[in-house]
Amino acid sequence: PQGADVVDGRACFRLAEVGTLRLPDAEDPDDQTGDGTKWQLQFLLRATADPSLLLSAGQIWSGEANGLVRDPRGLFVAELGRAALVEPMLAPALRRTQPSEYDLTVEEAEHFLTSGATRLIEAGFEVQLPATWDGRRRLGLRLSVRSTPSEQVVTRSRVGRDELAAFRWSIAVGDDELGEEELARLVAAKTPLVRLRGRWVSVDADRLRAGLEFLRRDPHRRTPRPTAAELLELVRVSQETPLPVTGVRADGWVGDVLAGRVQQRLPPVALPPSFRATLRPYQQRGVAWLAFMSALGLGACLADDMGLGKTVQTLALEAVERAGGERGPTLVLCPMSLVGMWQREAANFAPELRVLAHHGSARAHGDVLAERVAAADLVVTTYATAARDAGELAAITWRRLVLDEAHAIKNADTATAKAVRRFPAGHRLALTGTPVENRLADLWSVLDLLNPGLLGSRFEFRQRFAAPIERRGDSATAAELRRLTQPYLLRRVKTDPAIVPELPEKIEIRQEYRLTREQGTLYRAIVDEMMTKIENSHGIKRRGHVLAAITKLKQVCNHPAHLLHDGSPLGDRSGKVVRLEEVLAEILASGDRVLCFTQYTEFGHLLVPHLAGRLGVEVGFLHGGLAKGARDAIVDRFQAGEGPRILLLSLKAGGSGLTLTAAAQVLHLDRWWNPAVENQATDRAFRIGQGRTVQVRKFVCPGTIEDRIDTLITKKRALAGMVVGEGESWLTELSGDALRGMFALGEDAIDD
Repeated sequence: PQGADVVDGRACFRLAEVGTLRLPDAEDPDDQTGDGTKWQLQFLLRATADPSLLLSAGQIWSGEANGLVRDPRGLFVAELGRAALVEPMLAPALRRTQPSEYDLTVEEAEHFLTSGATRLIEAGFEVQLPATWDGRRRLGLRLSVRSTPSEQVVTRSRVGRDELAAFRWSIAVGDDELGEEELARLVAAKTPLVRLRGRWVSVDADRLRAGLEFLRRDPHRRTPRPTAAELLELVRVSQETPLPVTGVRADGWVGDVLAGRVQQRLPPVALPPSFRATLRPYQQRGVAWLAFMSALGLGACLADDMGLGKTVQTLALEAVERAGGERGPTLVLCPMSLVGMWQREAANFAPELRVLAHHGSARAHGDVLAERVAAADLVVTTYATAARDAGELAAITWRRLVLDEAHAIKNADTATAKAVRRFPAGHRLALTGTPVENRLADLWSVLDLLNPGLLGSRFEFRQRFAAPIERRGDSATAAELRRLTQPYLLRRVKTDPAIVPELPEKIEIRQEYRLTREQGTLYRAIVDEMMTKIENSHGIKRRGHVLAAITKLKQVCNHPAHLLHDGSPLGDRSGKVVRLEEVLAEILASGDRVLCFTQYTEFGHLLVPHLAGRLGVEVGFLHGGLAKGARDAIVDRFQAGEGPRILLLSLKAGGSGLTLTAAAQVLHLDRWWNPAVENQATDRAFRIGQGRTVQVRKFVCPGTIEDRIDTLITKKRALAGMVVGEGESWLTELSGDALRGMFALGEDAIDD
């Protein structure tokens, strides 16, 4: 409507339902509605100067309008001509002399209501539609789901999962659900415009018929009780439906899952008296969520930040279910370095759980394995062993499959990932501290393993989600993906204001790893060589040999190149360094800054270029060889949140007078015999009142001197008479047998 403000008037089109003026009982060919009415489009003109003035075509052609607007007839004809260009359906009416109204067929009326009117309004014309027209209301399918309240799911599921939900499809117009009779009448009418409960609605008869057929052969009639996963898929309506799905009504747990409010609805789970850990509130909520997901048979991914206690939440879930009479073994898959941790934590917190560690060359097979598994609650194995023994493990029906450090199977094509998919389990649980949502392919691998088919095939997932999100940064698709995956993921981060008050100021973690074959061979050679020297010497000389032996063993645990001083590349020759890379990658992904303490400056110099290359980031190093100014500059940048997020420190340089509270993570790469020195180092990062939790990880290889030191330091508090505080000198007084026991390499020290 260019220059519309200059025009004296504007055409108005009124669609009216007018009586056919026949006697009610007479045969009426003009009756289009069954109510003795027909559809008529009437032409009018509204004056610009006085908008209350609406002139009918009759007034214009009779001359009544003259003087009220300038040249009413010319204006009216021009306006109608302009309208016919926008809506060609009007053209025939304008061929008549003095056009004033136009009788429409039902099809034309429906076309005008659903599209013509909108086009005319957009072009600046006025359109009046009958008050009984309800064009906003679409014909569509509605899904109603009734389900058990969330808080009753866990108790009810013991009776049977079948009873937890039921659903029903119906056809609705807008908010009105239609009964069978109304539907039958609509289908029989075979007309695009139907009066429904006093309102006119546009209906596509073919689609309506298809919708009716869909209801009659309800897609889930074959499986009268869908699984929870099928229900959630149904509610998200990924399937093709003949009519658009215009409404989903869900109460109970299904409604809570869709709205993302399950967490608020679940009551805490009562832990059995045999469970010995005191859970923090967020951990209690985690266990309640895991029990809820398990009761529904939905695969779950617990993705809490590192250090928030995913293992203890899993053990609590197991303890609760066993106390409730659940039977059948749970298979835990984890990296080799965590097998001992699972055994230890289970023994500490859930001593009634029977744990079987299945790994190493002496592990059971065949009938013996079957017997041992039958007598266990928890079977812990490594990803590598699971791939090797896939045939045997797939023949067992597992109560649950737990994938610890689940990002280990993020590549769905590996032999391990393929093997794990074959293990039959009533419930699947993935634990990962890495935010999976950062890399969409990983998210697909983990969630597809937990709930096969949830996100479609990998190809479908890439087309529907990964490509639009990663290439185009499509936020609507990202939101849809979040909505789709949110029910299956629980992630709490340690900076979350809701969790901060629940955390202690310091969380200590024993970070286990295993030696490589090369390290193991060197370790044994040192023990043999040094024990010979020790046994053949006395006094100060013997003392010197003992201390030299301890140093060499510590160095070989760090890296063969640290022991040999040969400048050879680090590669993957050290279990400790490989584990360190994994831990650092996770810390970087979570956005934290980290301090890594070593007592050997030489080891620090080896690590800096290696870690920088592997992780693709700058690595800082604070050591005694730096001038004071250089050291101060490194500290200031680190504290200001600038520069490298990984800072290595040699223990002596890091020992005194430094404040590095910008770090939320502290790693002790090698062990000091004196706990006071270690604690002093930890306290660089840890100042009371710094307002957040610091996580302290101490690297320990089971079955090595590190393990023995760790045990001794822990016991030392009980052995008041032993002055461990004097550094390593007291060790030199131990007898030959005691030293051999201290030095010997345990069978669990080497990675399988």
